[in-house]
Amino acid sequence: MVEWQGAVEDLVNQRFWDGRAVLVTGATGLVGSALVRLLHSAGAAVVALVRDWIPQSELVRGRLLEQVRVVRGDVTDQPLLERVMGEYEVDTVFHLAAQTIVSVANRNPVGTLEANVRGTWCVLEAARRSPAVKQIIVASSDKAYGIQAQLPYSESTPLEGRFPYDVSKSCVDLIAQMYARSFALPVCITRCGNFYGPGDLNWNRIVPGSLRSAIRGEPPVIRSDGSSVRDYLYVDDGAAAYLRTAECLARDRSLAGEAFNFSNETPITVRALVDKILVAAGRPDLVPDIRNEVSNEIPAQYLDSSKARARLAWSPQFTLEAGLARAHAWYRKILTEVPS
Repeated sequence: MVEWQGAVEDLVNQRFWDGRAVLVTGATGLVGSALVRLLHSAGAAVVALVRDWIPQSELVRGRLLEQVRVVRGDVTDQPLLERVMGEYEVDTVFHLAAQTIVSVANRNPVGTLEANVRGTWCVLEAARRSPAVKQIIVASSDKAYGIQAQLPYSESTPLEGRFPYDVSKSCVDLIAQMYARSFALPVCITRCGNFYGPGDLNWNRIVPGSLRSAIRGEPPVIRSDGSSVRDYLYVDDGAAAYLRTAECLARDRSLAGEAFNFSNETPITVRALVDKILVAAGRPDLVPDIRNEVSNEIPAQYLDSSKARARLAWSPQFTLEAGLARAHAWYRKILTEVPS
C-alpha cells in the first residue's frame, strides 16, 4: 500500500460503468456519497434512494445530487423499490442504507433492526422480482462477526453478533447469503472495517470528533478507555471496493453468495489512533479526555483481507496517515469557511 497521489476516479473501470443503470441505497451517507461520486464520474446512470434531506451530505454540498436521478423514500418500502428497479431498468444495486451508529442501536434496537434487517430483505426481494438486476452488493460489517477469540477475522469466522448493532449486521449478512443460495440471486456481501474520511459529520465518531476538537484547539474526547482495537478504512477505498466487487461478480457469477473482507490490515487502539489524528492536525500537544463510559462494544476487531486481494485483485490505496491528512484538510476547510 502506498500513499495514493492520484485521483481515486482513476481506479474505476469506466468502460464497465459507462451508461450502466445503478441504484444506490443510503446514497447520502459517508460511503454512499463517495460511491455516487465515483459512479457519476465513470458515466453511470445513477439512481439515488434518499430518505432524509441532509444539507451537510457531500452529495448536497458538492451539488452532485442535482446531477443524478433522485428517488425520495424509505428502504423498507418494497413496492417503491420494485418500481424504481423496474422503471429505471436498474442493472446493479448497491445496498448501503442502514442505521450505522452503535450508540443509537443500543438506545433504539427496534429502529435499527427495522432499518437494517427489514431494509435488507425488502431490497433483495425487490431485486428478486426485477429481472433486469444482474448484480447486488450488500454492505455488511466487521461487526457481524461479534466477539471472537481468534483474530483477525477471516470470511470463515462465524457470524456471532450479540449486541443490537452487531446482531443487525449478522442478520443482514445471513439474509443476503440466503437469497443467493435459495433463489440464485447474484449478490455479494462486503464486510469492512470502520470508515472515515471527508463527508462524515457524525461528531460522536472518533475520527471526525477528534479532528474537530484538534482544529478548535480542544482536547479530543475518548468515550471508551482507549484500549479498543479496530482497523480503519478510508472512505474512497471502501467505495472502490464495492465497485470492484460488482465488476468481478458481473464476470464470474460463481461469486454469488460470497462475502469479502476489506481492510488496510493495520489494527490500532483508539488511543493510538487519536494520537495519529492529533499529529495529522498539527496539535500533538493536546491531551485526550478519556471518559471510559461506553457499553456494548466489542473490545477488539480487525480483518484479514487476503481473500479480496486474491480473488478480486483489490488493495487499499490510502495509508492511515495519508487518509487522515486528507480528512484533516477537508474538516479544516468546512469548519473554518465563512457561510455565504
